[in-house]
Amino acid sequence: MEFVLKEEHGFSYIDEGEGEVLLLLHGLMGALSNWDGVINEFKSKYRVIIPMLPVYDMPLISTGVKSLSKFVHKFIKFKKLSNITLLGNSLGGHVALVYLTTHPENIKALVLTGSSGLYENAFGGSFPRRESIDFVREKVQFTFYDPAIATDDLVQDVFQTINDRHKVIRLLAMAKSAIRHNMKKDLHKITIPVSLIWGRNDKITPPEVAVEFHELLPDSELHWIDKCGHAPMMEHPEEFNVLLKQFLTKLETKVNA
Repeated sequence: MEFVLKEEHGFSYIDEGEGEVLLLLHGLMGALSNWDGVINEFKSKYRVIIPMLPVYDMPLISTGVKSLSKFVHKFIKFKKLSNITLLGNSLGGHVALVYLTTHPENIKALVLTGSSGLYENAFGGSFPRRESIDFVREKVQFTFYDPAIATDDLVQDVFQTINDRHKVIRLLAMAKSAIRHNMKKDLHKITIPVSLIWGRNDKITPPEVAVEFHELLPDSELHWIDKCGHAPMMEHPEEFNVLLKQFLTKLETKVNA
């Protein structure tokens, strides 16, 4: 990774640029590098911050979406952040939604892409067979429209993760927590502007999930990226950034009106 990972007060995070804060939350098996395209595009005008979510570091009994939301709150308090535009992919979007139901005062706008919180088809609906690298490759490819995005390095990272007993137990606990913690009844409370940027070919949080989010979130807009799966900011970074820039410009226009 080309960006400096800072270690401070028990937090690991990337902090690039200056200006209003874009706080980015990665997914369950995602990495900070998933957001490289966003950092490169926006660090000249915004302060782009990505905390490493402690998916594998919490006690098993408290491994869940709510605990990650509390972690995000501690991080925001520690860094004294405010007036934040929060972006979340997959589990990161779910964590953002939970955070907003308890601490809406810190967030000015939200961007969700392939977010869980209503429904997700994790691992293609089957338990990962840890011994098979070919099975893991198939499931990583399932994440994307273009299987070439599932590089050997990415497949190897996932393979190592699910063959680490400590990690896979927490991975499954977190996935179960996400399924249990359905946000449907809470979404009407989130009244800030929300941009939904969705892969039209997402098989993990399919298009109907985005449509339901759009219907349930009072101030939301929905944008599709064609030939795109569960991680638009990785698979089509330029198109994702254009849509994100349009949303951020619209927010600025509202403020200055």
